[in-house]
Amino acid sequence: MKTIQIGDLQVGNTQPLVFLAGPCQLETRDHAMMIAERMAAICATHGAGYVFKASYDKANRTSLNGTRGLGIEEGLRILEDVRREIGCPVVTDVHTEQQCRVAGEVADILQIPAFLSRQTDILLAAGQTGRAINIKKGQFLAPWDMERVAEKVASTGNDKIMLCERGTSFGYNTLVADMRGLPTMARTGYPVVMDATHSVQQPGGQGGSSGGQREFAPVMARAAVSLGIASVFIETHEAPDTAPSDGPNMIPLDQMDGLVGSLMQFDRLAKENPLHV
Repeated sequence: MKTIQIGDLQVGNTQPLVFLAGPCQLETRDHAMMIAERMAAICATHGAGYVFKASYDKANRTSLNGTRGLGIEEGLRILEDVRREIGCPVVTDVHTEQQCRVAGEVADILQIPAFLSRQTDILLAAGQTGRAINIKKGQFLAPWDMERVAEKVASTGNDKIMLCERGTSFGYNTLVADMRGLPTMARTGYPVVMDATHSVQQPGGQGGSSGGQREFAPVMARAAVSLGIASVFIETHEAPDTAPSDGPNMIPLDQMDGLVGSLMQFDRLAKENPLHV
């Protein structure tokens, strides 16, 4: 099993759980700071690692009219401020080879969106930054396909790779998360991440935007953590129903303390009694 270093954190399937958590998209500097500070304190209380997550651009909104975010320049300025003032690593999405180079100057982890997970050029550009790369498994891919995806990044000499489950297409506007995929991806040796909130998304389920079943996100997180994984990706917001994107999936910020605490208990149990699949 590989362990990768991200700032002061060690991320691996046998290491204490790390949370990639924050709002779906950046809204304001103050808003980002508020969530990052709150989540960093929660994770510190429960002995969890923490990486602030937010997107400067939501390039795959359902509708042309969907709010995309602050843009790369302002977004990266905010992420840099969070990184410096809160003292935690940051992760953000990239959508083009050029964005990899620019975002790689700030972000500790570059995230490859699921729809782009087989795009060779962006995977190579991300790998060449030397940053850690979190690759979301495409909704159209089998978990064993991710070994070939990881090989593309590793061909650049960068083995700081994380493989992320975020659900598989299961009919119109519906996803299903197959928990067999987590140990399957773990066989590559790379750290495995469970995206608990996007796996309960209903893509395009509200016509002009995606729906979701946020009440099931903790179910996905608990099931995944009980298997022994490296990280959980969770989007959170103080008022999800008024968030500019992915509100139906996001967990209210005031519920995160209890969730992180319970997941860390499952994490300790899983890693004291590992499953060998």
